[in-house]
Amino acid sequence: MAENKLRRCPVSKKCGGCVWSGVAYKEQLKKKQESEEKLLGGFCKVEPIIGMKDPMYYRNKVHHVFDRDRSNNIISGSYERNTHYVVNIDDCMLEDKKSQEIMVTIRKLAKSFKLKTYDEDTGYGLLRHVLIRRAFATGEIMVVLVLSSSILPGKNNFVKALRDAHPEITTIVLNVNDRDTSMVLGAYSKPIYGPGFIKDKLCGCTFRISPSSFYQVNPVQTEALYRIAADFAGLTGEETVIDAYCGIGTIGLSTAGKAKEVIGVELNKDAVHDAVINARENGIENVQFVQGDAGEFMQKMAIERKTADVVLMDPPRAGSTEQFMRSAIRLKPSRIVYVSCGPDTLARDLEFFVKNHYKVEKIQPVDMFPFTEHVETVVLLSQQKPDDVIEVDLDLDELDITSAESKATYQEIKDYVLKEFGLKVSTLYISQIKRKCGIEVGEHYNFSQKENQRVPQCPKEKEDAIRAALEHFAMI
Repeated sequence: MAENKLRRCPVSKKCGGCVWSGVAYKEQLKKKQESEEKLLGGFCKVEPIIGMKDPMYYRNKVHHVFDRDRSNNIISGSYERNTHYVVNIDDCMLEDKKSQEIMVTIRKLAKSFKLKTYDEDTGYGLLRHVLIRRAFATGEIMVVLVLSSSILPGKNNFVKALRDAHPEITTIVLNVNDRDTSMVLGAYSKPIYGPGFIKDKLCGCTFRISPSSFYQVNPVQTEALYRIAADFAGLTGEETVIDAYCGIGTIGLSTAGKAKEVIGVELNKDAVHDAVINARENGIENVQFVQGDAGEFMQKMAIERKTADVVLMDPPRAGSTEQFMRSAIRLKPSRIVYVSCGPDTLARDLEFFVKNHYKVEKIQPVDMFPFTEHVETVVLLSQQKPDDVIEVDLDLDELDITSAESKATYQEIKDYVLKEFGLKVSTLYISQIKRKCGIEVGEHYNFSQKENQRVPQCPKEKEDAIRAALEHFAMI
């Protein structure tokens, strides 16, 4: 493995983007391996971390915030750690070189076109951020100008000047963010040159990437990451796979060829739009994409008594939620493949799965972020089944249970439905479903006390949840 030159970034202490600037790459990998083993080694063996052959300039996404220094010169770069002071950056050892060259050109053009940079304190100024994404496989480049207004003075001339300097740019997008927020992108985007997106190739598939779409920032290591995830999934062509937090469909589409069906779920509607197009352009027909919360979607599947063979999950650094994990478990997948960018939250979430009858089988770290403390981890969990089964013959006449009613109270059923499905159900609804299932209830539980009063009927979603509770308590 080639060693990086031990060049220390001159602004690393201020920027905080490369905290291990100047540290030999082998030493970085050693530290990350030790950290992973300390956090996750109690679950199972942690495999040796997969590092990069060339760990420099790997980020395909470059974001700069624009400002002015004390001499009123236009600068761009990252916020100084724990502040909103902008650190000017000309040469970052993490960011794609070509994108950095374009960023310097935009800085010069902003000066010549007399564009005012945005001032957070006063709310005045036009140019807030610039986002550049480069597709390493295709060479396509997207430049996103984040402005406080939809009007860019001298727009046509600005676009021409930028493309004259960098003809490799394939699209330029104007994004409007006029809110007092720390978010980079606003809700409105409009292409002012090209199609408004770029395409990249990954794991044999072509992917369309829009300004707000999630796409791994290190495409070289992403290939390795997704190959491991697909291997852990153990697909044979017969499985129904849930690809949760699916983004533009990268993991789901790259594994679809080995599955019976893949269902991708994503909250970001722009990402779902791209995912649908990606499936069509790659000729993949056994994938469907759903826009919505993945936890709620799987909860609905569980209520409808549907199952999944494999759940692929790639949550943000904050990890998953208990509701999501409970919903995943309710689908009874034989395998869960967890792709994590936060080892601390991963350890927390694995504890939950282990307590709920899943076993950690494999842990594979991948160094997606050289020169930083961050590491990506792929984990395989399998549904835990008892090693021994004890068969016992019971004479039901000897059991001192006069009715199934004694197995769970109404309150216990309510508590179970709320905990497992997040639904509140009434005693009336429970009694209605009990009657449907042939369970005796009190004489007046399912009738109104008022003459000619219409009794509300239990909605199907709540009926399915109550039936699941009755099954849980062995009442049906």
